[in-house]
Amino acid sequence: MKKISVVFHSGYGHTTNVANAVIAGIELVSDVEPTLISIDQNGDISNEQWSELDSSDAIVFGSPTYMGMASWQFKKFADTSSKRWAAQDWKDKVAAGFTNSATMNGDKHSTLHFMITLAMQHSMLWIGTGLMPSNNKAASRDDINYVGSFGGLMTTSPSDAGVDEAPTYGDIETSKLFGERVARVVRDLMK
Repeated sequence: MKKISVVFHSGYGHTTNVANAVIAGIELVSDVEPTLISIDQNGDISNEQWSELDSSDAIVFGSPTYMGMASWQFKKFADTSSKRWAAQDWKDKVAAGFTNSATMNGDKHSTLHFMITLAMQHSMLWIGTGLMPSNNKAASRDDINYVGSFGGLMTTSPSDAGVDEAPTYGDIETSKLFGERVARVVRDLMK
């Protein structure tokens, strides 16, 4: 049984919706066990949760994009992982990431680049979405990968949308497909 941890911060609950959808996608793949780890509003996780990350075969990072970057809570988590970096405890684990913001772009790529850099410093193996974009005239907001990201999962929650309204159906379905892809790669690659 392969283990995948999804560790994320959510400020208002929209990113929690994405994390839950990624978990739902992981659960579609046999021989893979997902764990959801929420970074609290002080930027902390418990010692037991750190141990869970250490024993995982893959770690999926998640954060909202605020002011063109990951939330400070996620950054604190990343900085705290430096003890693992020094020992290369996460070397050769699979990594992936997702972010959510209020606009279609919102400089979400800065957040994903931060996560990719974090993974590379830990000597992890990064997985992108593997999803073609919905980029023709007939495309609608509820299509798969409408935001068109390859390096990691990007979703959108309008600033006036409640957590029961956003992200959209298409972004939630894209999140599930992303989680499923990560799980299949982990299961098949790490034999």
